Amino acid sequence: MIDSNASSGSRKPRSFSVDDPAAKAPTGAAESKAKTARKPAAIPVTVEMTMEQDDPFMAPLEDLEALTPPPAMPRRRRLTAGKLLMASLGFIFALALGIWIDTLIRSLFERLPWLGWVAAAAAAIAALALLAVAVKEYSSIRRLTKVAALRAEIAQRKSQSTAKQARALAAEVSGLIAANPLTARGRKNLKALDDEVIDGPHYLGFAERELMAPLDRQARQLIVNAARRVSVVTAVSPRAFVDLAFVSFEAVRLIRALAELYGGRPGTIGMIRLFRDVIAHLAVTGAIAAGDSLIQQVVGHGLAAKLSARLGEGVINGLMTARIGISAMDLCRPMPFSELKRPGISNFLSDLTGFTAKGGKVGPGEDEA
Repeated sequence: MIDSNASSGSRKPRSFSVDDPAAKAPTGAAESKAKTARKPAAIPVTVEMTMEQDDPFMAPLEDLEALTPPPAMPRRRRLTAGKLLMASLGFIFALALGIWIDTLIRSLFERLPWLGWVAAAAAAIAALALLAVAVKEYSSIRRLTKVAALRAEIAQRKSQSTAKQARALAAEVSGLIAANPLTARGRKNLKALDDEVIDGPHYLGFAERELMAPLDRQARQLIVNAARRVSVVTAVSPRAFVDLAFVSFEAVRLIRALAELYGGRPGTIGMIRLFRDVIAHLAVTGAIAAGDSLIQQVVGHGLAAKLSARLGEGVINGLMTARIGISAMDLCRPMPFSELKRPGISNFLSDLTGFTAKGGKVGPGEDEA
């Protein structure tokens, strides 16, 4: 319905006086609202401190321990098509090399007999050296296999071994690490129990504490030193490929040092197999890459306020090196972790952060092991 007043035209303008008391006086709801207006009052504020374990920006210790890779196990050796291919090609290459050397020596004998005798002597020396290298590599592979088999047998018989079996296993471990002077005291203490009556599980536990404790301390120092070197170099290096090359070099060096520490002494082929086992374990468990979780752990502990971005990257690379060292300990140690605590990432975090915050200065007694 259309209003007649609106259709007739617009309303004429009107004027109001500013001093008109009727225009100032509030009416109706405005008057009741003005009468009930709240007077200003002080609001009490209570400040509560958030505990560290309740802070969502602080990573708890359990989450940091979750970054520690699970115990590593050696890969199962299987005969695959790739191995058959490489063996066949290697055999053909060896035959071709032998035929070439035979042809060369015959040709030298036809030209100059004395030169042929020199070439034959050189070929004989090369064959003996190759045989010595093959024996050494075979011995190193057998030694690493023995370490893995001994560790698996001790883990299987740890809770149900007899005294005779426990003494035999401990004797094998002692013979494996007898060349290391760090174990002299432990082997002496273990030998003092020969005439004592003790059950098998307790004897193996005592053997682990006496024989493995000094080696574990030395292994931890090796891992800390390697992680510190990686942290400093990757923090100051200008190129990414330099970081990758140095991390790879330190990883190989650390794995070899740990294998020699625990009596493995790997050769070239044995070192390649051991390195592949470590990297394959980290790749399968998802611990090879420093993802967002690791960055949050490091930054969550307040390092972002203390370290620069480059130093933070160095700490993360150092923690990756520490994880490689932990996995290498699992594969090189002749006895599984039972009585002694297995090291975790939290054991190396304080060393790395304190070392990096000081600017990478190595203190007394912290040289390369």
